[in-house]
Amino acid sequence: MTPPTITKLCQDLPPTDSNEAFEALLERPGLKLERIVSRGHATPPGEWYDQEQDEWVAVLAGAARLRVEHHGSYELGPGDSLLLPARCRHRVDWTDPDQPTVWLALHVWP
Repeated sequence: MTPPTITKLCQDLPPTDSNEAFEALLERPGLKLERIVSRGHATPPGEWYDQEQDEWVAVLAGAARLRVEHHGSYELGPGDSLLLPARCRHRVDWTDPDQPTVWLALHVWP
């Protein structure tokens, strides 16, 4: 039996020269949980995420602004979460350039 694992989600962050880093924390059929660390990241102009799976995101530290097509912008800070249904076009407009923004992202496939 594998022992439980402690992960310090807001510690041991990637180097500051990376403006966005992804780390898979748990993967199972139909499910992926990842930590994302952003520093001044934004989706390139004109690009949108359009995913086949639902995505739930939560900001643990820092701040971000997401734009959801046809629904406007959402400001997220520590403790805020947002559910993005499959095929919901969205983009990251801004993450705090002065401190890491630490996200949890849960992807769930049908």
